[in-house]
Amino acid sequence: MINKLVEKIQKTEAPIVVGLDPMLTYIPEHIKEKVFAEYGETLEGAAEAVWLFNKEIVDHVYDLIPAVKPQIAMYEQFGVPGLVAFKKTVDYCKSKDLVVIGDIKRGDIGSTSAAYAIGHLGRVQVGSKEYVPFDEDFATVNPYLGSDGVNPFIKVCQEEKKGIFVLVKTSNPSSGEFQDRRIGERPLYEYVGEKVDEWGRQCMGENYSYVGAVVGATYPEVGKVMRKMMPKAYILVPGYGAQGGQGRDLVHFFNEDGLGAIVNSSRGIIAAYKQDAYSRFGAEHFGEASRAAVEAMKEDIQNALRHK
Repeated sequence: MINKLVEKIQKTEAPIVVGLDPMLTYIPEHIKEKVFAEYGETLEGAAEAVWLFNKEIVDHVYDLIPAVKPQIAMYEQFGVPGLVAFKKTVDYCKSKDLVVIGDIKRGDIGSTSAAYAIGHLGRVQVGSKEYVPFDEDFATVNPYLGSDGVNPFIKVCQEEKKGIFVLVKTSNPSSGEFQDRRIGERPLYEYVGEKVDEWGRQCMGENYSYVGAVVGATYPEVGKVMRKMMPKAYILVPGYGAQGGQGRDLVHFFNEDGLGAIVNSSRGIIAAYKQDAYSRFGAEHFGEASRAAVEAMKEDIQNALRHK
């Protein structure tokens, strides 16, 4: 799957992943009024609103981007109906030939980790039959329980030719409370980066590994170090736009060939219609606003890479 991701990035010339992280506050009133009239103000109604919101955005951006990243917590908050909306979103995005990165941030040990890996990336046996449960192409993984928590995902990646992105240095302000702690002369995140490189050599695609890393756009100097430390790992870069990252902050995450990184924007795209820059579209045309936001992000990143 890493080969497909690289190919789609090259085809679209857009190293961009749209984070499908819907909150009810992002969803225009006309959608909520429609579904609440049918389902009431219920979990089922909220989940249907999320699904319709996602579909409209995907319909407007799928030809511009290589990948999407639904964050499962935004669906889980609506219980079982929310998970149904998550699965419908995954399936619809794949029908549009988008690579789907399941932002699940799982990390446990033994059979528990294996169950997470099977549920999101692999196949589960039910009697004489085999099923593919959620069927994302990649998943995000928390490595802080060690190799016991990561190896089951690597095993499924090898079997299914899918991939993971391991949390190395996250974009949130308090990430340094643990990730920046120094062990000897180096911060903890560098040791995690070394393990990502080690794990990645177990399952290589054509030029990049099926094991990638998450490094936040809000820490560009860390990106420079990690790019050298993990030469074969694709880097998923959150923190663009709403969290403060800009195209000029991203250049060090990329290799000289312009590959090696994919940049995530969530509410900066899916809630673009709420921004002054895109308010002309209005809530009724929120999908068009999202498309314009993707186009602006693509131009920003391309300009930054041209002047690297």
